[in-house]
Amino acid sequence: MESMQTIMAKAQVLIEALPYIQQFNRKIIVVKYGGSAMLDEELKQHVIEDVTLLKLVGFKPIIVHGGGKDISRWVEKCGFTPEFVNGFRKTDEATMEIAEMVLNRVNKSLVTMVQRLGILAAGVSGKDGGLLTVEKKLSDGQDIGFVGEITQVNPKILFDLLEKDFLPIVCPVGMDKDFLTYNINADDAACAIAQAMGAEKLAFLTDTEGVYADMDDPDSLISRLTVSETRCLLDTGGIGGGMLPKLANCIQAVENGVSRVHILDGRIAHSLLLEIFTKRGMGTMILKDAVED
Repeated sequence: MESMQTIMAKAQVLIEALPYIQQFNRKIIVVKYGGSAMLDEELKQHVIEDVTLLKLVGFKPIIVHGGGKDISRWVEKCGFTPEFVNGFRKTDEATMEIAEMVLNRVNKSLVTMVQRLGILAAGVSGKDGGLLTVEKKLSDGQDIGFVGEITQVNPKILFDLLEKDFLPIVCPVGMDKDFLTYNINADDAACAIAQAMGAEKLAFLTDTEGVYADMDDPDSLISRLTVSETRCLLDTGGIGGGMLPKLANCIQAVENGVSRVHILDGRIAHSLLLEIFTKRGMGTMILKDAVED
């Protein structure tokens, strides 16, 4: 049997979570799911359990998922070599066909995992209901094929699903005005959807603990940043790699109505719950300049 001390510790965790559950009840939270947490089956299960719990305690979660590593694997299986230009996948017609197939497969696997936990889920792509309209994206003036830049979001299908008590799971594929299909960066899709939905929170599950003041110092993790402080970090040039566009997305989201953005380490089990429901938190939270917790 568990000791009384262990039981009381569990009770304290629930009590600590209560004000956060009250504060964010019936609020929309967009979770961008990608990185290593999508490749490890145990981590994948933890993420789905977290999002399902958010749903059960009154949140309105929406998952936007990636699948880049799976796409690369299947491109190679089909006898092609994955190509990248400035970090963007060069997507010809054949690669786009493979990407859509893989992303839809990932999408329905996540739907299945959610429904095993007793929650109704609905997988949609950015093509459904005109959710994501795009135009061709160029990388430093280079044509990189069927890679889309989001120009418009029509969130009606997502509002309808939430109203009917479904958990929407979005695949980052969209169409242009000529109804051609484009691959979309999942971070961009999550950011655009969070803004269009007026989300209270946008959470990025990544392969890093959060934002560091000094990339070479693991003890310099910053737990909280305002938009102004984030801009200063970008201006100093201390932020590099994939964190640059992610922070740009964070700033854009907060400036366009999303109350808080969280950058979390998806490799840590239940990091999403720990960030949202505990005082200490787990990753980096970005919010407006004049917001108090």
